[in-house]
Amino acid sequence: MKNIHKAFLGIAALMLMFSCSNDDGGGTGTANLEVIGIWDLAQVDVSSAQDIDMDGTSSTNLMNELDCISGTLLIDGDMVWTFEQTGINITAITNGQFVAQCSGSVAATGAWSSSDTEVILQGSSLLGTLTIDGDQLIKDIGDDLPGIQSYVYVRRAQ
Repeated sequence: MKNIHKAFLGIAALMLMFSCSNDDGGGTGTANLEVIGIWDLAQVDVSSAQDIDMDGTSSTNLMNELDCISGTLLIDGDMVWTFEQTGINITAITNGQFVAQCSGSVAATGAWSSSDTEVILQGSSLLGTLTIDGDQLIKDIGDDLPGIQSYVYVRRAQ
């Protein structure tokens, strides 16, 4: 009877070891530690060029049109991220023109995980999943004006 119990425990332990692998979709797997650092907001892209600052030059990057936009994302080695960014309100005027204004700030924090191609920021409906593209993290939203196409963050030089 003792041998049957030992055999059963051995088989159960083996089954448990092989059924809990990192590729089962339930775990975070190994983190891409290259994303650890400070990332600054570099672009807030919209679907069509606008001249919001009325300087005669239109841009699809609202950061070229509004000096008040800024944002910082910190991804740390403790698998925690923090974020603060200017809120932006965009309103349609007429003839495909829009007005954009800075409106306070948005802040969030949470846990993160990553792969070779993306960073998943848990706890943020604004950021969610970012695509890794070299030294850029990109949040592709894809909305037409008055929505945002994408947010692009660049790694801060160390």
